[in-house]
Amino acid sequence: MNDQILIDYQERPVRLTQERWLHILQHPEIVDQRERLSETLRTPQIIIATVADENVHAYHRLYAETPVTRKYLIVVVKFIEDDAFVLTAYFSNRLKRGRIVWQATP
Repeated sequence: MNDQILIDYQERPVRLTQERWLHILQHPEIVDQRERLSETLRTPQIIIATVADENVHAYHRLYAETPVTRKYLIVVVKFIEDDAFVLTAYFSNRLKRGRIVWQATP
């Protein structure tokens, strides 16, 4: 895979580099979840700015069925001036801690 440009819910480009994709694939349950990763960026249910870094946003989308039962797919994106890139992605049964940046209306 070459570097890929994904689009988030505000139509902003988000880079997914080869190096980060290989890192993400260290979570074996993510291997066949590439489309969901893109979907989570495009249509998240909640976005949280992490406690550690206000410029790191965790995009969350709950999936009823995943390789590891009902879980949130969390896609973590770093924003730097005119750039945004995926740091990691993983499944979790809870939201990241931090400040809510955006939330979908029910």
